[in-house]
Order: sequence, then structure tokens, then C-alpha cells
Amino acid sequence: MPRFDLSPAELEAYTPDVREPSDFDDFWATTLTESRRWDAAPDVVPADTPFTALDVFDVTFPGFGGDPVKAWLTLPAGAEGPLPAVVEYQGYGGGRGLPGERLGWAAAGYAHLFMDTRGQGSMWGSGGDTPDPHGTGPSSTGFMTRGIEDPADYYYRRVFTDAVRAIDAVRTLPQVDADRVAVCGASQGGGIAIAAAGLSDGLVAVMPDVPFLCHFERAIGLTDADPYQEVVRYLSVHRGLDDRVFETLSYFDGANMAKRADAAALYSVALMDTICPPSTVYAAFNRHTTATKQIEVYTHNGHEGGQAFQFPKQARFLSALV
Repeated sequence: MPRFDLSPAELEAYTPDVREPSDFDDFWATTLTESRRWDAAPDVVPADTPFTALDVFDVTFPGFGGDPVKAWLTLPAGAEGPLPAVVEYQGYGGGRGLPGERLGWAAAGYAHLFMDTRGQGSMWGSGGDTPDPHGTGPSSTGFMTRGIEDPADYYYRRVFTDAVRAIDAVRTLPQVDADRVAVCGASQGGGIAIAAAGLSDGLVAVMPDVPFLCHFERAIGLTDADPYQEVVRYLSVHRGLDDRVFETLSYFDGANMAKRADAAALYSVALMDTICPPSTVYAAFNRHTTATKQIEVYTHNGHEGGQAFQFPKQARFLSALV
């Protein structure tokens, strides 16, 4: 795929007007206050694994509406802490998988919480364990259009709340230093990480790779790839609902979340990415207001981005902060 988006110079300066509802902050304050009524401590149970250098725990914590959300907690063996922590979110359609599938952060000396994504985990990978028990009316295939006509019912309201509650949960663990928590993720996980950073206080870093869920109106009109095409298909059937749908999506746009995030930021972008177009990533990155931010550019890559090349950059970036 040749480059199809803005030039590198245009991307660096790209600060579009993004639809933002006047009650954005009130909407999210109310949502999080309601879900924090369920303040039970996370349930942490040792997982049966063959690993000797790392300890893995099966974690359940209360998410949106008190719904139980699963995660894996991985620690250096015998760690008593307090350790810096990384909360990681999964890509579209994947689940938390099996214990011990992701060992990098714990091997680097961090407490690592890998959150399951409610209702997902059956498109690829090793599965998920968190249901989404909320009905949301008509939708097209996938998750993008579930409840899309009302922000109160929208699927990502629940997911983003789970992401914030995962941070709340990890901060209660005795092995974790609550003042040294970072978030990360790739694709959907990157979009969730941006939202978590915009909705949480006191994070040291946010590290989204090729993030999804940013600058919806441009993405949906620019790419012909899923998952954004799920919204196109929905609107092709539900004619005339464009304004209502885009108003809902504006409450969840990474460009609006990024401007509220105060954590140091390390983004990545791939200039041949047709799934999360570069301009949509820059729309969020350029609105991120923290003084400490940088973006790694993978010039000749698609949505795979940097993959294993990005992790050491993240580890060096985070070690300088914690």
C-alpha cells in the first residue's frame, strides 16, 4: 500500500477541529462516579503456570456497573514491591489469552496488569473471559456500533470505564507503587490507553501504539478497512443517522481524550496504516498537551507498526520516568 494520507510535514502540523460535546467532562465524571460505587478490592488468585522467574495471578476487579472484569497480573517472582506498574489493554477482537502470554514488562521489573476486553476474545488469539452483559439494541457485525445511537448505551462507555477501574484496582495492590503507574496498548488497546489517560489522574506515562478510536469522522470517511467500516455499514442501512452517530462517537474520541491527559506520552504511528490512518493518530498526539511527548514513526509499515521494535523504546522511555 502506498502512502495515502497527509505528507509527513502535514501530519506533524495536523490539528483539526474535532467535534466535542459540551457535557463531555460531566458525562465521564458521572459515569466514573457511578461505577466507583462498587469499590470491592480486586480478587487476586495465583495462576498455575510453568514459570519460575515470574509469578502470574488471575485478577477479577469491578468494572462498569460493578461487572466483574478479568485480568492477568504478572510480577517478578517473589516481588513484594512497591513496583512501578504497567496496565496494558488488548487489540480489537482479542482477549486476555492464557496466563504468561505477555512477559516483557514483568521481565523488565514491572508489575504488569493485562486487562481482558469485555465481550471480546473470540476473533483471534487464545480467548477472553469477560462477558458484556448489557444489551444495546441493533448493531452491525463487531463492536463498533453497539449502542451507537446513545452515548449512555455505547459499548466503549463500558470498556473505557473498565480501563479506568483497572488502574484503580492495580493501585490497591501491595506490590504496586500507586504513584508510578503507566498505561499502554496497541490498536484498540492504544485507543483505550489514551482514554484511560484522559480519564485518570496521576499516571506517569501513556504509550499507545498505532492507536484506534481517534478522530472518528475523518477515519470513517478515509479508510475502507474494518473496524471503522462497521460504522459505514451501519449508516448505509440506518440512513439519516449520521449526526446522531457522530455525536455519540465524540464522547469517545481519542482526540478529545488526549487533550485531557497529563501523563508523559510515547505514541507510535505507521505511515502506510490503512486501519488506523496516520492523520487520525496525529489528531490525538498533537492535542496531547503534556510537555513530555514523542512519536515513533514507522515509515514503511502498515498497521503492524513497530511491533517488537517498539517495546525497547517504551521500556527506555518509561525507565526514565519511574
